[in-house]
Amino acid sequence: MSAPETILEKRDGFQSKWGFILACIGSAVGMGNIWRFPIMVSKYGGLTFLIPYGIFVVLIAASGVIGEFSLGRAAGAGPIGAFGQCTEARTGKKKVGEAIGIIPVIGSLALAIGYTVVVGWIFKYTFLSLSGGLYALGTDMAAIGGTFGATAPETASLGESMATVFSGSAGNNLWQIIGLAASMVIMAMGIAGGIEKANKIMMPALFFLFVALGIYVFTLPGSHAGYKYIFTLDPVGLANWEVWIFAFGQAFFSLSVAGNGSVIYGSYLSKEEDVLSSARNVAVFDSLAALLAAFVIIPAMAAGGAELSSGGPGLMFVYLVNVFNGMPGGRIVGAIFYICVLFAGVTSLINLYEAPVATLQEKFGMKRLHSVAAIGVLGCIVSVCIQGITSPWMDVVSIYICPLGAMLAGIMFFWVVGKEKTLEAVNAGAKKPVGNWFIPLGKYIYVPLALIALIAGVALGGIG
Repeated sequence: MSAPETILEKRDGFQSKWGFILACIGSAVGMGNIWRFPIMVSKYGGLTFLIPYGIFVVLIAASGVIGEFSLGRAAGAGPIGAFGQCTEARTGKKKVGEAIGIIPVIGSLALAIGYTVVVGWIFKYTFLSLSGGLYALGTDMAAIGGTFGATAPETASLGESMATVFSGSAGNNLWQIIGLAASMVIMAMGIAGGIEKANKIMMPALFFLFVALGIYVFTLPGSHAGYKYIFTLDPVGLANWEVWIFAFGQAFFSLSVAGNGSVIYGSYLSKEEDVLSSARNVAVFDSLAALLAAFVIIPAMAAGGAELSSGGPGLMFVYLVNVFNGMPGGRIVGAIFYICVLFAGVTSLINLYEAPVATLQEKFGMKRLHSVAAIGVLGCIVSVCIQGITSPWMDVVSIYICPLGAMLAGIMFFWVVGKEKTLEAVNAGAKKPVGNWFIPLGKYIYVPLALIALIAGVALGGIG
């Protein structure tokens, strides 16, 4: 299971271990960490949620994350090429695997298109926070809600959504194009020259700014109630199966295992690098980012006297605006917060678009600039047309396609490839070879967990 020499020689790649790790952290740190994780911590009771979440992070990082990195690196290709090599090695039929590999690529593109809409919202709110437009709204919830309503118009169908756009009344078109264009420029500069350099700047900045926000929020009167809640443990709650299901769903999607982004980033990683160490660092820093978001948002809401009763877009673009505007130094706090969110959004968007961009390069021999431009135009057109159905669009992708892609990648790596080649792929560059636990963990724990994510997502209406 190895890529042809000619392909490897032409292939761009990460220039350093930390460049790769930061890029992977950037792909994992996204809206799930910032608007989903704090609400889960609040809803299910602090440590009552954090304990099962931590357990699942360890399990998934030690199996799925390592597996997807190793699969992409060993194949030197994205999902289509990697899956094709897996089935070819096992059955001699490459096209079967390539056909299956289309699923996670489609999932990545579909999720990227929906995410493009959200990144447009973020760019607009970052501008408004820096210009003072958000702060000028004060604590008038009608005005704050009206601003977001104008940014993200809600419609009931794709036809109505497109009609809204073409009538000229959609409030996000320009910002969406700006956000997508900024991401595409970074991607067009290549893996080392664009994606790696951008993440080396944005990820450290994100963590630094979040820590600064956390320190400031700590000084606010009333914030202690938020910390007390975060560290509350309810033994009875740990017996609630729903807590474990949602904790698993949060860990699964937060770590960005979907058979696409981690596979393609792994394909750019040198065989001299230690995948085990990289996966551990990605899991640690992704979880740290989620915790930092919780330590900023929950105490801030407590200080503002607000109940954290709404997640999703409403939390970030409505309720937190009200909280920031009502606290001392709220204009500066709001601006820093949205800059953090902007960094998280752009780095995630880049990762999501990378799989389809790389597919055009691998399957059709397109130059990177041309493939980035083609995917960018497609993403722009479709994302502008689906603005009014963004939530159901993202639900369908996260509930069905992403866990299916992760399960397929797990099956390919842990079941189809074979034990000897799987261990060879993982141990390349490892300072200490993986233990005997790895294959059984992947086969009998991780792959079934991916299936559970799919079933639970369908049953509960989305857990990611």
